[in-house]
Amino acid sequence: MIFLIQGPTASGKTNLAIQVAKHFNTEIISADSRQFYKGMNIGSAKPRSEELAQVLHHFIDNRTLEFPMNVAEFETEARAILNQLIRQNGTAVITGGSAQFIDALLYGIDPIPVFPEIQEQLNFELETKGIQFLQSKLKALDFKAFEVIDTQNSRRVIRALEVIIGTGNSILFYQQKKRIPCYPFLRFYVQWERADLYTRINLRVDQMISEGLESEVISLRDSKYQTVLNTVGYKEWEMFFNGMESKEAVIEKIKQNSRNYAKRQLTWMNQYEDLTALNPYSERSLLNQLLTFVNASNGNR
Repeated sequence: MIFLIQGPTASGKTNLAIQVAKHFNTEIISADSRQFYKGMNIGSAKPRSEELAQVLHHFIDNRTLEFPMNVAEFETEARAILNQLIRQNGTAVITGGSAQFIDALLYGIDPIPVFPEIQEQLNFELETKGIQFLQSKLKALDFKAFEVIDTQNSRRVIRALEVIIGTGNSILFYQQKKRIPCYPFLRFYVQWERADLYTRINLRVDQMISEGLESEVISLRDSKYQTVLNTVGYKEWEMFFNGMESKEAVIEKIKQNSRNYAKRQLTWMNQYEDLTALNPYSERSLLNQLLTFVNASNGNR
């Protein structure tokens, strides 16, 4: 059995995943598309060294920015590790906020139509008209995809546009259609009230600032591999470095973009029919709630 600990940023995935992995004496596969990279520590909310010491984590700090990880590569590399963990331990824990990576590992990657000529035109529009033009175009043509994908990632915006223009179907039609999982699993998330989740996000950003996020961004700023850095917590600083925004305004923008990112994560999670919510307001611990559900599921088989 595989245990999935998913959900939005700042919901408590890391701590719960560690507890579950320790209970079942297994290891964690991280599916966070930013925690793959060395140097992206504070802004990616990477597990602390004392957390990493408790349970072996895979796909933390396993790449440099020069070698970005795509979904297909993650599927191939993570599947080999997952199969080994199942043979050794009978189970594994997968956690992270990048749901597309998790879905690829569980179900495999379904082929999505490719239209090189459309892609070439969209890349030209990106160069001549900018990302905001393509964002508006996607919002008009495929609002559902616009709501859930990272619209600051030009590659994902272009891919979604390419599919809707070329097929008339949303890219979500191909990503979310009913598929048969390659492994048995149980999927959990911590169900915070929206206001409380946003408070947790704001506090996390404040903590990142106090831990030195600005210095981390400066250390990575001159990298020629900017695609990965075009993400929440990193991209907002350019306005400050260019003298166009105050530091306070940048921090508020990071908080706003982090909340928007959490909203997109929750929207994506809504598609899962097999999702089990854990109550952080209960007197029972999250681990206890999860184990109770696991025992009940085993009893129903």
